[in-house]
Amino acid sequence: MTFREVEDKARSEWETLQNRIYITISTATCGRAAGALDIADLINKELARRSMEIPVIETGCMGLCYAEPLVTISKLESLRIVYHNITPELVPRLIDGYILGDDPCLELALGTLETEGENGPYIPELSRFEHELRLILRRCGYIDPKNIYHYIANGGYRGLDKALRMSPEEIIGKVKGSGLRGRGGAGFPAGSKWELCRTAKDTPKYVICNGDEGDPGAFMDRVILESDPQQVIEGMIIAGYAIGAREGYIYVRAEYPLAVERTQVALRQAKELGFLGDDIMGSGFGFHIEIAKGAGAFVSGEATALVSAMEGRRSEPRPRPPRLAEAGLWAKPTLLNNVKTFSYVPLIIEWGADWFSGIGTKRSKGTAVFALAGKVNNPGLTEVPMGTTLREIVYDIAGGMQNGKRFKGVQIGGPSGGCLPESLLDTPVDFDSLREAGSMMGSGGMIFMDEGDCAVDTAEFFLDFVTRESCGKCTMCRLGTLHLLHILEDITKGRGKMEDIDLLLALAEDVKGGSLCGLGSTAPNPILTTLRYFRDEYEAHIGEKRCPALVCKELIAYYILPEKCDRGCEHCVLVCPTEAIKGGKGEVKVIDQNKCSKCSSCLQVCPPEYNAVVKLSPISELPP
Repeated sequence: MTFREVEDKARSEWETLQNRIYITISTATCGRAAGALDIADLINKELARRSMEIPVIETGCMGLCYAEPLVTISKLESLRIVYHNITPELVPRLIDGYILGDDPCLELALGTLETEGENGPYIPELSRFEHELRLILRRCGYIDPKNIYHYIANGGYRGLDKALRMSPEEIIGKVKGSGLRGRGGAGFPAGSKWELCRTAKDTPKYVICNGDEGDPGAFMDRVILESDPQQVIEGMIIAGYAIGAREGYIYVRAEYPLAVERTQVALRQAKELGFLGDDIMGSGFGFHIEIAKGAGAFVSGEATALVSAMEGRRSEPRPRPPRLAEAGLWAKPTLLNNVKTFSYVPLIIEWGADWFSGIGTKRSKGTAVFALAGKVNNPGLTEVPMGTTLREIVYDIAGGMQNGKRFKGVQIGGPSGGCLPESLLDTPVDFDSLREAGSMMGSGGMIFMDEGDCAVDTAEFFLDFVTRESCGKCTMCRLGTLHLLHILEDITKGRGKMEDIDLLLALAEDVKGGSLCGLGSTAPNPILTTLRYFRDEYEAHIGEKRCPALVCKELIAYYILPEKCDRGCEHCVLVCPTEAIKGGKGEVKVIDQNKCSKCSSCLQVCPPEYNAVVKLSPISELPP
């Protein structure tokens, strides 16, 4: 079939679906964790019990992870309603109320689902959509990722169809003209990388999609592969045609089984319809893609280390030059881009370089996808124009801080990034602004912290992660990060010295300069940024043996206020795992500090009307 015939068939199938009642359920990993598969199974059983033949379709993630499980009911000539936090007990209510009847069950609804405009499907009742621009997320949570016709009916493979009628040089010119920079973290101009690979003399050439996402708090690539894998495949095919490659690989960690499964299905369907294979859409161009599963090492996200892993060797980086574009996989020219970078390509080809470069800032074009995690009300995924401020992301999209607490900082870009404070909330999020602030885009993870988080403890957490994930090849990365970690541990345990701060700063610069790859050269960023913006907390830990956020165990103590303790209440006594709380019925409870493990159980169970358990720091403030 020609592309037009395939597209007609896809549209026909999609329109048939739109002209009847159907139900979609988000069953990406976040939805499954919230029980979406059980909800889907129960809905099918309830429909069968009522002898109703209504399609129940599994989709990917809409980015509203905080509201899972999400169920959307589409009724002909009626509102399409998205329901949130659905439990098994609510399923009969939805079916009897809105499927069988005319009751929209608004008490369970998140809002209506609208589909007009280039922003893709959106929920007008949620103000966050006014701040988002969903380009590569626009089909996520809307289509069945295991049905290629859904993708095609919603604009899929038009970019490839157009690209195959262009010369490779024209395609590269469009990518360069768009200003697209790699979304894997470094922000290298994608078009320049493609051009280097195109002009490389050696053959064969390869295309690799880097789906090795290992940053704490990052899940953007996983969601895209679970929700809309065809757009990644389409971008890779266009890249292969542009640089003259016939083979491609999607490197994805084996810890993402659903992403692997859905991508495998997508590859098979793309091949069946002639988008992959020896003669793609009758163009004479052949391209094949395989999945390469990684073992989950963070360093494998570095380009040269990833190539080593694919060649069956230890995942270690190597010096550059030569660049991968000259000598990559099996020493052949290789184009390696991130999942998100490839996802933008079909849109750039179809809608134009000028359209893409018209979005964003002067040097950071297009949109950015961020995974929102930590102490915000609405964790999940968002896609915003480059230049959107941190304040908009925190308060207009992520719903502000939990429990009304004050925003303290955000760790951007995982361990490679840095921690930015409240005073920088109006910083526009783009490659250059974040770098100027001492952080970086990284792969797009954001972990938000409130006043209850300790800056020193946060830096220690990320250093601990990097130290464990270092491949050990470079001395400064292997031993320098470990030394940095030991200094931080001393500070959080009250053993720090004021000269440790200067030592941290000096050693951090040595580690940055003496490491071969991005893992080591960016490892000190959490230390450098927390020292830059939260130095007073380091000084309090060292000079006063005090943790201002009341987090570091060795510097805090739990205490029961005698005047607030209800003598008949024994909640704290019953939950204390070390039997550290003394006092029988009718007596004021007292914590034996020598036995206390500082697990916080007593604080958590103390009834709010008493609020008798408090944390103190420094420990010297404990009443005798």
